[in-house]
Amino acid sequence: MNAGETPLKPGRWRGFDAHHPPDPAEIAECVHCGFCLATCPTYALWSEEMDSPRGRIYQMQMVSQGRAALTPTLVGHMDACLGCMACVTACPSGVKYDHLIEATRAQIERNYPRSWADRAFRRMIFALFPHPARLRALTWLLYRYQQFGLRSFVRRRGLLRALPERLRNMEALLPPLTPATLKMSIPASIPPAPDAPARGRVGLLLGCVQRVFYGDVNAATARVLAAEGFEVVAPPMQGCCGALSLHAGEEAAALNHARRLIDAFADADVETIVINAAGCGSVLKDYARLLRDDPVYAEKAQAFAAKCQDISEV
Repeated sequence: MNAGETPLKPGRWRGFDAHHPPDPAEIAECVHCGFCLATCPTYALWSEEMDSPRGRIYQMQMVSQGRAALTPTLVGHMDACLGCMACVTACPSGVKYDHLIEATRAQIERNYPRSWADRAFRRMIFALFPHPARLRALTWLLYRYQQFGLRSFVRRRGLLRALPERLRNMEALLPPLTPATLKMSIPASIPPAPDAPARGRVGLLLGCVQRVFYGDVNAATARVLAAEGFEVVAPPMQGCCGALSLHAGEEAAALNHARRLIDAFADADVETIVINAAGCGSVLKDYARLLRDDPVYAEKAQAFAAKCQDISEV
């Protein structure tokens, strides 16, 4: 806090707690040059400084210094960030915006009183999307909704207007579903192509939404790796990597998912873990930092993260 400034008076809204708040040193790396503005979709949409990366970092700094609190307005600006991280590669100062926004969102979930509607929606999301078996059961119902005329009927009659806006948006994003896609699964082990030179043994992350809605992408990834001479191992017990929870500020749940995924690959004996979903990959590569306080998993997480590569890198 600068000389002469008055600290924020205590009230309903709280600031950051002591558990891994946004790092002041990383906040200080931002020089507010504006290179991030052209890359930020929310700034491009609204031209609002507080919905730009540098604007959000300034708000983090204000809360860190006790000059602002986690009010609905401030939280709204943080929630609006898409987490695309285009600003990270555009920043000439190397600001770790990904670390800052993840830390801030975790603080928000611990210290900000969300409305009952927000809490209910988030509970629905986290009870469904990180659990592939539950999600697959739902997709069969959604397939029938798409294929038997119900979707067209609902849209013609305007029945979607009865749903909350967020559910309407989710319905609009529903990809085309087919029985072949919904039934698709990856064997636990796929041998390399017989005419390809042996190149090693790799693990394949199946993902949650990825394996249910885009199983054909996983299958294509496995085919390409096998054709290139890799033995592909996809441990059947692997679950969510924790990306969805982490990006939404649910830190404890994210770390539990990370521990379980590390355990699922513990006996796979692979040299590389291949990822074909960018959101998952960004978190997997950061496991060492995320689990740095865990005396049991810190070293395991470091070894695991070192093996992770996007399919394009492989």
